[in-house]
Amino acid sequence: MTATPRCPALLIAAPASGQGKTTVTAALARLHTRQGRRVRVFKCGPDFLDPHWHQLASGAPVHQLDGWMTGPADMAARLHAAAQESDLILIEGVMGLFDGTPSAADLAARLGVPVLAVVDAAAMAGTFGALVYGLVHYQPGLRWAGVLANRVASQHHADLLRAGLREPALWQGALARVEQGPDKSLLPERHLGLVAAHELHDALERLDAAADALAATALGQRSWADWQDWAVEFPAPGPDIAADEPPGPWLQGRTVAVARDAAFSFIYPANLDCLEAMGARLAFFSPLAGDALPVCDAVWLPGGYPELHAPALRANQTLQDGLRAHIAAGLPVWAECGGMVALCEGITDRDGQFQPLWGLLPGRATLQPRLAGLGMQQLATDQGLLRGHTFHYSRLDSAMPELARSSRPGQPAQADKGEALYRHASVQASYFHAWFASHPRAVAALLGAFA
Repeated sequence: MTATPRCPALLIAAPASGQGKTTVTAALARLHTRQGRRVRVFKCGPDFLDPHWHQLASGAPVHQLDGWMTGPADMAARLHAAAQESDLILIEGVMGLFDGTPSAADLAARLGVPVLAVVDAAAMAGTFGALVYGLVHYQPGLRWAGVLANRVASQHHADLLRAGLREPALWQGALARVEQGPDKSLLPERHLGLVAAHELHDALERLDAAADALAATALGQRSWADWQDWAVEFPAPGPDIAADEPPGPWLQGRTVAVARDAAFSFIYPANLDCLEAMGARLAFFSPLAGDALPVCDAVWLPGGYPELHAPALRANQTLQDGLRAHIAAGLPVWAECGGMVALCEGITDRDGQFQPLWGLLPGRATLQPRLAGLGMQQLATDQGLLRGHTFHYSRLDSAMPELARSSRPGQPAQADKGEALYRHASVQASYFHAWFASHPRAVAALLGAFA
């Protein structure tokens, strides 16, 4: 019998969003990678942006973990595989430790992974101890690695924070605010979250600055022998865990063209793996670089930031002509969120300026100051239920017919709720982001496998 793989692991959590989870996770990954260790990072919940930083820090693909979207069997399989080839596994939580159902705390309890709480202590002193006490004792049964105080002003400030802890052994140190780059922001943000690492020429320097700062803390100076106290066993998924339908050879012999660049970067590596597991040959192309559409049987236009690159996208006439011919030939296109917007007539930005786009779908998008869609979603298809999520600031005004509507997990679809699945000629498009492995057959159908 093969031994169950075992390695140190941490779930990096916080009381709320914006406390510094991503920075600390990426800094830990970078610090240990620089020391020659094989690090794998995972991200709780749906997120396209934080994983870019974690992949740069660790040099390895970053996958999602979620009790509903990816499912228990998928989580167990990915962690089992990672533990077989890694020295350290890091999992970044989502929102606050106890937010959501299931929460990051539920995941930590299920896996037996120790929790490290990152707390923004910039505007507190003794209350830090009360907050940590509440986090540690709110949900019994969690393994605790400790707490790291973030954005600490001075050594005196750190001493005040540490003195407030009821359980001094939890202290993993204090991290000062790290400023890097002309914007003085270590990991800069925009309307959908962090700026992706590949968009910044000094991204690795920023991670090194964060790793250097972390190296001065108790956590950063912890010996590798002491890290073994946080070791976790990661068994393969057992027969008691229901698994999704495995991919079949439904895309064998087919080429799927995938847009991939700064305008179309919302791609889960697991989705690409799923396409390849179904036999697809992937042909990547960059609309921003002026690429033409590759010879292909189907096109996937992922989400991203077409609104930031509208002039460059519009200037790629060769690609527009290729897409128009592809659609006229009745060949399938699956367009998600930003990919759908790029196909439309254009988008009105926050300054009220209309930016023309490809004009291959009837409809115009408008960028709003408030979120127009957020949260887990499911989409009923003829093949079965696709799980995924939605996250966007734009709204689309279009006369395209709706094939279906997504809905919240376990809820029936409603005409005025969720995200529309549009159909125009051979294009199917939606703000809905699909987790392909939740129903590979449904994804194969979107890409024309059963036409």
